[in-house]
Amino acid sequence: MSIESRLSPLNEAHMAPEQRRVLDTILSGPRGNLDGPFLAWIHSPELADHAQRLGAFCRYGTRLELRLTELAILFTAAWWQSQAEWQIHEPIAREAGVAEAVIEALREGREPTFERDDEALVVRLGESLYTSRRVDEALYAEAVAVFGEPAMVELVGVFGYYALVAMTLNVFEVRRGDGPLPFAEPPGS
Repeated sequence: MSIESRLSPLNEAHMAPEQRRVLDTILSGPRGNLDGPFLAWIHSPELADHAQRLGAFCRYGTRLELRLTELAILFTAAWWQSQAEWQIHEPIAREAGVAEAVIEALREGREPTFERDDEALVVRLGESLYTSRRVDEALYAEAVAVFGEPAMVELVGVFGYYALVAMTLNVFEVRRGDGPLPFAEPPGS
């Protein structure tokens, strides 16, 4: 699927050695492509190098089930109305077991009805973190009891990393394919 952005096109013949090294690392890793924010970050190979390692951990290495990680990513994509982030992760979330009704509610900005308590907890944490920039004691204690302290730390990392991804994709207008966008574009963009 094609990726477009407002960035100057990447010309492999004119890449700096550091860009080439980071590109090779990304392409040989678990992602295998320059999808999403990497199209932007490769313009700053130092950022790309650090971010791709953090992203690989957040996506593939946490203690959380993939279903919960992908739910946190979709919640973040919907919060930031990040077109490409949603386009990339929506099918992954579905395949990981996130219910269609939850996916659609998030995309439409509605409160989902959850069949699984751990999913409701992930969304409550995301809502608290993004709206108040804090998590109160009761919610924190519940999350630690359900996920454990190390996984709670990792979940906060997932929310933070994918907020960075969403901002990158939004600023540089990264789009995947030519199909309909999941979110209406704000006026003037």
